[in-house]
Formats: sequence, structure tokens, C-alpha cells
Amino acid sequence: TAAFVQKLAEMGHESPLEHASFTFGIAGVSRSFLAQITRHRIASYSVKSQRYVGEAEFGYVVPPEIAAVPEAKREFEQAMEEDRRHYARLAALLTEKHRRALLEAGKDGKTALREARRKAREDARFVLPNACETEMVCTFNARELLHVFSLRCCLRAQWEIRGVANEMLRLARGAAPHIFLHAGPPCVRGGCPEGPMSCGRAEEIRRFYARRGENP
Repeated sequence: TAAFVQKLAEMGHESPLEHASFTFGIAGVSRSFLAQITRHRIASYSVKSQRYVGEAEFGYVVPPEIAAVPEAKREFEQAMEEDRRHYARLAALLTEKHRRALLEAGKDGKTALREARRKAREDARFVLPNACETEMVCTFNARELLHVFSLRCCLRAQWEIRGVANEMLRLARGAAPHIFLHAGPPCVRGGCPEGPMSCGRAEEIRRFYARRGENP
């Protein structure tokens, strides 16, 4: 029952929560975000492949601190355009190299071109930036999700993953409020474990997550 599940969560007896799972579709995030979220290993991930999907016109995430400074934003956008050009040029050069080799190996023209493009993307992607957008589907059990929220909703977490984690918490709380009623950074349920590195805003954070609990 809902009351029993809530009692388990409040008591910290979380192993039964491993039987419940939650799946999220996430898009418009950076490869930097991907590197962070996949550190949570008790989860399943399916991520857009840069081997099979061309990135000549890749989208990218602009960090807010860069977006707030016009000159910095221009510099950043110019760098992204240069990366697009370098990617396209590398892909073209490598495609031609592989196409010729495949034709010499006896492949027909259509097959040679298709396989050459795929092989070219394998190496051209090395020039892509951390800002490059990606998308994924990920599945967590409820216990692991509580752990993710405890780390990634904290103000000491990086801004992008913190924003996604808060949105995941909003959705999870809407689907299973009795499990996630008190989810969030550690200071929501008690003291801050960060010691001298604490943000010092525990009361403000508790109020924020209490409001989210009332309006999932």
C-alpha cells in the first residue's frame, strides 16, 4: 500500500524500492551531462550514437555564464561553428579514403559509400565538443533514483545535471509521491554532509523542496 511504501522510505529501509523502476527520455543535454549521469552505474542507458548519426549540424548547449556575456557567447558560438566545419571536413576526407578502399575490395558503389560514411563518422566524432547535444533513454530503480537525487539536486552539483535531476524528481514525485516525498539533497532530511564546503542555504533548500512536494 501507499502508506507502507512511505513508511519504508521514511525508515530508510530501501531495498524493497529496488523492485520499482522509472524510465526517462532526456534530450537537449550536453555530452558533458552524459559523462556525469552515466557515473550512476546501477542504471540502464541508451544513448544516441555518434557512430551511426552524423553530426555535421550538431546542436550544442551554451552554459548560462557564457550566454550572459555577449563577447563570451560570440566566442563560444564561433568555436562551435569551427568544430562543425572541422567535423564535416574530416568526415568528407575519411569517407573518400574508405570508399576507395572498399571499392578496391570489391564492394559495389552504393554499399561502399554507405560503409565509408559510417567508418568516417567513427573518427570524425573525436573533434566534437563537450557542448554537443545528445539524447538518451535511461532507467533507474527507485532506490538508485533516491541516491541520484541526493547527489545531483544539491547546489554543489553542476548546473546542468542539477536542473535535469530536479525535473526528474518532479516527474518521479508526480508518479510515486509516497516514495519521493522527502527526496532531494541530504539537507532536506537532516544536516548537510558537506561540512565547510556547505552552501549554508539549508533552510531555503528545505522550503524549496517542500513546495515541490505539495505541487509535484
